[in-house]
Amino acid sequence: MTEIDRTRAAWPQIAAVIVRRIKDGTYPSGTKIPSVVQIAAEFEVANSTAQRAMEAIKAEGLTRSEVGMGTFVR
Repeated sequence: MTEIDRTRAAWPQIAAVIVRRIKDGTYPSGTKIPSVVQIAAEFEVANSTAQRAMEAIKAEGLTRSEVGMGTFVR
């Protein structure tokens, strides 16, 4: 489990962790990143919270989704 500050909104913190992982090469370009369910489990949040974080990252242009395949780093 990755710790987040429970006194603040979770989704921006989760998005920041994932963005940091993309930028530091933990999730290299072209690789699949964990699913919403996996992210929710890691951060111990609802799937909807993890989904909101993933949508924010996609809006930044850092990821792309392929139906039935998953989300990949651009």
